[in-house]
Amino acid sequence: MTAEKGYSALPSRPQPVSSSVPHRLGLLELRLQIPDRLFKQNTLLGASFLLRDLVLVVIFAYTVYRVDLAIDAFNISPTVAVLSRAVAWLSYWWFQGLVFTGIWIIGHEVLFFFTPDSMDANGVFVNSQCGHGSFVRSRLLSEAIGFICHTVLCTPYFSWKFTHQLHHRHHASMEKDQHWVPRSRSSIKSSSLEDAPAVSLLRLIVQQLLGFPAYLLLNASGQPGSDPLTSHLNPYASSLYKPSQRKHVMISDVALVCMAYALYLCGSRLGFWIIFRYYGIPYILVNHWVTMIVFLQHTDPQLPHFRKNAWTFYVGALSTMDYDFLGWQGRFFLHNIAHFHTIHHLFPAIPFYHAAEATEILKRLLPDNYRATSKPVFKCLWENFNKCQFVDDEGDILYYRDKRGQCHVSVEDILKDIPASAGRRDT
Repeated sequence: MTAEKGYSALPSRPQPVSSSVPHRLGLLELRLQIPDRLFKQNTLLGASFLLRDLVLVVIFAYTVYRVDLAIDAFNISPTVAVLSRAVAWLSYWWFQGLVFTGIWIIGHEVLFFFTPDSMDANGVFVNSQCGHGSFVRSRLLSEAIGFICHTVLCTPYFSWKFTHQLHHRHHASMEKDQHWVPRSRSSIKSSSLEDAPAVSLLRLIVQQLLGFPAYLLLNASGQPGSDPLTSHLNPYASSLYKPSQRKHVMISDVALVCMAYALYLCGSRLGFWIIFRYYGIPYILVNHWVTMIVFLQHTDPQLPHFRKNAWTFYVGALSTMDYDFLGWQGRFFLHNIAHFHTIHHLFPAIPFYHAAEATEILKRLLPDNYRATSKPVFKCLWENFNKCQFVDDEGDILYYRDKRGQCHVSVEDILKDIPASAGRRDT
């Protein structure tokens, strides 16, 4: 199903339908339809993407440096000089921000953790497979690459890895998911639902600039009602980490301190304004792109969330929206992370360079349950930010409501979601 058409508001929650509605292909049946070769990593190919990104970082930085010198060298009017610098630096920040984000995404791709592979008759996982681990075959090399990629972009690698594992295992679960968990109606103040468009725009800007750091520092957008000390930097945050994971969280914390000190030393030697221009602004854009990508993938009026009586791994993984995110730029710089995210949730061990082919199989086998849109992503960001305010306090299958309490999903699409959770749970 796509997100291209608009829908009238629904006054009440969807009701269960009869068992005559066909049940979709089971998870294990779907897995058997995907060739094993699409799960195989190509270490040289994976390394080539990282090398390409690192080369682009150097090329873009050197290019804007030389352009800046050239503007000073030529005898041009001040107005032309200012405009030329503006074009050069705005272009640098845009593309370097995308490249930095691509490096962050590679750090995401190399994560090694355990994800569900099969279930018993009651829908309980009895097996597991390693994933993502979809970048290179060596676990040690993968962890080293991920640790470096995330640390240089001020992300606590192991800390985020552990909560991202929970996100993959429990995606779209109201009780256990860790990313962009919907707020219930009773948990928000009525005044926050009456913002003028200008206030909504300001709130959206704050979300885009501070959303990811706030998630890491304060667990914002994570599970509501967490302990005030819940933070990715707190190794004793019991709702996020097991005791056995504390030492890894501490390692991530120490690495961030070292990175901060390295930036301080560079700023002291080269000038903090230079560090801010070459590194700081692209880093801010990484926070923007990561926040925007994850928000859109999991926050949409058409995407259901499930309470424990209705949730299974399968329905949760399918509650994802794929986007034609920035067109060729999203494919090239962002490694298709937004274009083919549904298959990534179903089978995270599939390397990103095989995701396009695997998604075509998914679309063919589950045409009614695959969600994607080609609408401009910034338009989607604004619409979803305003339409996805809260979910109902009651019910097992939940859809976002806007500030007026209206749903923006069709009855047809709701009926396609219900058999997955109301039907059999053995696949």
